[in-house]
Amino acid sequence: MENIKFEICCGSLQSALNAQEAGADRVELCSALSLGGITPSYGFIELARKRLKIDINVLIRPRQGDFLYDSDEVAVMLRDITACAQMGVNGVVIGALDPFGNVDEDACRAMVAVAKHYGMSVTFHRAIDRACNIMAALEDVISAGADRVLSSGGKNSSQEGADTLARMNEAASGRIIIMPGGGVNAGNISQILKTTGAQEIHFSGSETIQSEMIYREGVSFTPDSLGGDFTRTESSIEKIRQTIGAAQQI
Repeated sequence: MENIKFEICCGSLQSALNAQEAGADRVELCSALSLGGITPSYGFIELARKRLKIDINVLIRPRQGDFLYDSDEVAVMLRDITACAQMGVNGVVIGALDPFGNVDEDACRAMVAVAKHYGMSVTFHRAIDRACNIMAALEDVISAGADRVLSSGGKNSSQEGADTLARMNEAASGRIIIMPGGGVNAGNISQILKTTGAQEIHFSGSETIQSEMIYREGVSFTPDSLGGDFTRTESSIEKIRQTIGAAQQI
């Protein structure tokens, strides 16, 4: 397992710095993780590129919700990809489906083409886990030209979807990287890697941080179901190191 690459999902600059310190090979930058992640701010991307030495991928997702995008939303994503290239990131993370749960090949090919024009890698994100046929979707993603697929095997977690991820990895046959992600932690990473045969894996290693605000009166902007106004999540150096360490014990 010495050649395994560890990608950390980071929703803040501090999380990205923590991931680098903990030994990650790459980070995926995003915001609003409680909503499944959307494209982060340009300020975040630019500062991360200046302060990190490891590879940086950026999530390209204009809003929460489904992965069915109209022409204006695709245009936004294409411009975000170009902006990421101008800021020197290594890759982008994209995905789009049609109304029937198939890969939107036209939209994805357009996004891949822009990314490749600027020399960036392309990851197809967990939209594939909402596809009507995950194995057929995998072939469409390969055809669109993506370099890797982030997936939980169509289940809520990579542990639950490990057998499907193994089938995806076998079907990929070196044509694309299958990267498990979703619910990965120190307690299950070794089994996920063993079952799937994956060479890259994605997790957040996050912990809840309590706000230092003393004054807490007034209106609330964050529902309690999302943690409320006075907590946030950050990637933990200790949790990332523990998870990487567990994988390296295989």
